[in-house]
Amino acid sequence: MVTANRVPAPAPLACPNCGGRIELRGFAHTRTAVCIQCCSVLDASAAGLKVIQRFDEAVRVRPLIPLGSRGKLQGKTWEVIGFQVRAIRVEGVPYSWHEYLLFNPYAGFRYLTHYDGHWNFVATVRSLPAFTSVRGRKAVVFEGRTYAHFQSARATTTFVMGEFPWAVRVGETVTADDYVSPPWILSSEQDGKEINWSQGVYVPGKEIWQAFGLPGSPPAAHGVYANQPNPHMDKMRRAWRTFGVLLALWLAAVVLHLATSSNQELFRRSYRFAANSPGEHSFVTEPFSVPRTGNVKVEIRTDLDNNWAYFNMALLAEDGSRGFDFGREISYYHGRDSDGSWSEGSRSDSATLARVPAGRYYLRIEPEMDPQAAFASAAGMSMNYEVIVRHDTPRLWIFFLALPLLLISPVLHSFRAMGLESARWSESDYGTMAGFSGDSE
Repeated sequence: MVTANRVPAPAPLACPNCGGRIELRGFAHTRTAVCIQCCSVLDASAAGLKVIQRFDEAVRVRPLIPLGSRGKLQGKTWEVIGFQVRAIRVEGVPYSWHEYLLFNPYAGFRYLTHYDGHWNFVATVRSLPAFTSVRGRKAVVFEGRTYAHFQSARATTTFVMGEFPWAVRVGETVTADDYVSPPWILSSEQDGKEINWSQGVYVPGKEIWQAFGLPGSPPAAHGVYANQPNPHMDKMRRAWRTFGVLLALWLAAVVLHLATSSNQELFRRSYRFAANSPGEHSFVTEPFSVPRTGNVKVEIRTDLDNNWAYFNMALLAEDGSRGFDFGREISYYHGRDSDGSWSEGSRSDSATLARVPAGRYYLRIEPEMDPQAAFASAAGMSMNYEVIVRHDTPRLWIFFLALPLLLISPVLHSFRAMGLESARWSESDYGTMAGFSGDSE
């Protein structure tokens, strides 16, 4: 007595061409069987078996997963009952891939496709996708996910083995269209009579080998497959999220630094300098107080016009205990030429002394200009300038120096992600990644 949950054993039959043993594992679903001994294609839809096609033993292809192998994928046990090789031709170059037909008496049929080390677990779909477009290119929407069109080609069956629930023949041709949304792929096949849709998901070869208990290691994956997940996409997204958090902290630190910097003005005086005036040009300012240890910024603003000036300066303690020497060159030129107005340089500059102890200080200033300036006039050889001294000024350059460092990780992962997408779409009908942004969620 056979219980309702027990699967009956496949019925053995003999190949009418070579007499080899054939077991129909797909039961009443099987319409075509291919003898693994002589590779004859047999009609299994009627009583007995009838040879409907033969082909040369020289074209035999050995499947990586032997027929009859059983493995567990997506929580169900599947048996490999059929194997076929299909090929397309792109710009005169043939490309072939392998398809394994899987059968579970309670769940029906599934497929495993293999190309150059890349595997997909595929199922036919009952509902039709809705056609749309992505950046001007055709696409489809299925179960809430948008798939961008990847490739169209004529696919031809070049080898078959095992049994199939349709009338398979070597040489049959269909028009295939692939749409991708990694790690998913949606494919349509049209033979002139009907259109069949299937949905696949990318599976690493290691999982296939573990599922079927195959010896050795799976073939290494080469290149980037149409729906291969982009591992850099998740890293890129995490890196940009982290950057967003760090940027918020960076902005908070900038605001805090601005709020806590007193930017106190300690000294401000205006002076006039003439390059042709006789005598010593250096002088000292009135003393001023630095209230506590911190930075001191000395700013010089001039009315220079088509000339330059150099300021040799020193910040000196009133008691003579310490001094800070520094200098600044300021130049500003402008004019007109055949391209229009132009200018270069600036009329002002500043110097910041990083750590000045509290105390009383004064400035020693020694300005100089070019006495032989091209615009030698009373105005051209003199200038007015203002000296401003501030204490505890914001030092934002430190923060802006850190900002590019925060960008290193997200930019690096973005380039890697775009590089993989570029490699992916270079194999498509479009030869560019511009029509698709990568993994969809």
